[in-house]
Amino acid sequence: MQRSTWITPELEAFQDAVRKFYERELVPNEARWGRQQHVDREVWLKAGAAGLLCVGIPEEYGGGGGTFMHEALLFYEQTYAIAPGLGNGVHTGIVSHYIDNFGTHAQKMAWLPRMARGELVAALAISEPGAGSDVQGIRTRAVRDGDHYVVNGAKTFISNGQLADLVVVVAKTDPSAGAKGISLIVVETAKVEGFRRGRVLEKIGMHAQDTSELFFDDMRVPCENLLGPQEGEGFRQLMKELPRERVITAMSAQGSMDRAIAETLAYVNQRKLFGDTLFGFQNTRLKLAECETKATVSRAFIDQCVQQLAAGELTSTTAAMAKWWCTDALGQIVDDCLQLHGGYGYMTEYPIARIYQNARIGRILAGSNEIMKELVARDLKQRVA
Repeated sequence: MQRSTWITPELEAFQDAVRKFYERELVPNEARWGRQQHVDREVWLKAGAAGLLCVGIPEEYGGGGGTFMHEALLFYEQTYAIAPGLGNGVHTGIVSHYIDNFGTHAQKMAWLPRMARGELVAALAISEPGAGSDVQGIRTRAVRDGDHYVVNGAKTFISNGQLADLVVVVAKTDPSAGAKGISLIVVETAKVEGFRRGRVLEKIGMHAQDTSELFFDDMRVPCENLLGPQEGEGFRQLMKELPRERVITAMSAQGSMDRAIAETLAYVNQRKLFGDTLFGFQNTRLKLAECETKATVSRAFIDQCVQQLAAGELTSTTAAMAKWWCTDALGQIVDDCLQLHGGYGYMTEYPIARIYQNARIGRILAGSNEIMKELVARDLKQRVA
């Protein structure tokens, strides 16, 4: 496993603390959380006390004052640990930055310190039953009524949906204005009527991470909970933040790649077959050589993206490339690694099977890989226009 070039001694110490926290607090509970389909609420408080929430948010607002490099290590180590239940990628990696980048000082002071302590769990509600990657196709409406918005609609595939205290809802405040009619409205779930949680959705993998339906029935939200200086800024805000989400997805894929290879290398060196170890067979060695090469190429690309994002230089096109390429590479690697485990690879008691289950969503979330390729193609078209 290669070491990222941007990891300093301070970041290495942070990574070590993160790894120990996951091994102590997440890994032993992941199977139980998977059965109950959500993590214990207490683990959010523990993560907050350990300084693992909102690590990239300024200290002024209760955060860790770190960079995206700190966040990248958080998400890498979580997938390497095969402990995806704690939905911190959404909470810390996404929602906290929407609030920090677009919220007022009062909004930041009201929500970010409590998010950093784990007292508020955050979710982002974009996808709907009829609108996933097509953000402009959403139907949730928010209509002004005095000093409140009246919100009606439904969301699905919402990570942290069952536990969320704070939900950033993507809604249309002006359906006639297309992309310019979309706004982001923050819902404090304990303070509103008309907010309903639907079922926890049964998934192929990521069983411990609650993924839910949400419903808004004449839900009244104070207008002061609008993110941004005015209505209609939502689509621009989403486009600004989606590259971050896509690099998080790519970095998470890297963690799974590295763990899949490590597990497989250990397995084939102890598995006996026809008087030799499985690693003694040329096919095994060549397959693992291919996997390691793909993972190494992926890491070089991700390292570049992490540094560019931290410096504010990452383009949306490069983020789209990283997201689709790394998640596709993960799918190829984990499939080959599972095959080398034989029948045991299909048994969930083996880590490779759980990695396989969790990996498949990577090619869908944060915008499907087909959409990512379309974004890259549009950029290519502009070069010759």
